[in-house]
Parts: sequence; structure tokens; C-alpha cells
Amino acid sequence: MERRSIVKKMLASIAGISVFGMAKANTQLADEKEVNNVTTQDDVPLFSGSTKLGNMVFVAGKGAHVAPFEIKAHTEIVLKELEAELIKAGSSMEKVLKVNVYLNDIADYKGMNEVYKGRFGKKPPVRTTVAVAKGGVPGDSLVEMDCIAYI
Repeated sequence: MERRSIVKKMLASIAGISVFGMAKANTQLADEKEVNNVTTQDDVPLFSGSTKLGNMVFVAGKGAHVAPFEIKAHTEIVLKELEAELIKAGSSMEKVLKVNVYLNDIADYKGMNEVYKGRFGKKPPVRTTVAVAKGGVPGDSLVEMDCIAYI
């Protein structure tokens, strides 16, 4: 199934929920939501590594927090982590619809692209790439990525 038709069906289902049915729909969605790899702080859930809802998978930001501190090495690590999370959720890199890329330094854009290209098959997802301001990407990673995919 092509990404475009998946997105159209998703938007049609969202548009089909009436204002009066919103509370009921939200309750049903919360019951269906499936989370993986929950990170806690002081025994309180903080965020999930990925969340599944229906046939959609939302993968949290993945970073590389190891040496060598070189953009190509970090990009490779991040893409492998994204792929592992997608496979665990029953999806794949070819089913990714949207990727967000956060660079510690916009000067790393070209190096990141060299490793990134071709990793999502012949029909790549839409992508947003930004360089973060002051303080950089958390955990000393040179790049962080998150994504949305279907199953």
C-alpha cells in the first residue's frame, strides 16, 4: 500500500469523528494505544521509545551518545536504532511516512545526508531537518531522529 493512500485514509478517519463523538473516540484510542520501552524518572513514566495506535507507529527521538563524535558514525547509529524500533513494532524503514532530523550543527547536513540517503527505500518519506539552538541535541549526540510509520 502506498504511503499517500495510507495518509488519505488516516485523514479521512480523523475527519469522520464528530465533535460529539470526540470524547468516546479519545477513550477508545487511549485503550488501543500500545507503548514500548517506557523511560521513567523517579518511578513515574516519562516517555516511550515507540507508540503504536492502530496501524501507525510513532518512534521517539533516537540519538547516538558514544564516541567517535563524527556525524557519519552518529547518523549510522541513529538509523540502526530507528530501524530496530520499527521492526520491533512490526514495521520497517520502507513504511516510514515522516522523519524529523535534529542536527547539533547545520554544518553536518551534508555528512548526515550521505549516510541517510537510500535508507528508506525507493519512495523516501517526507523529512524536516533543523539545527537545534543553544545547548545542542541532548546527550552529546550530533544528530537525533524520530519518525512516523505504518504497519
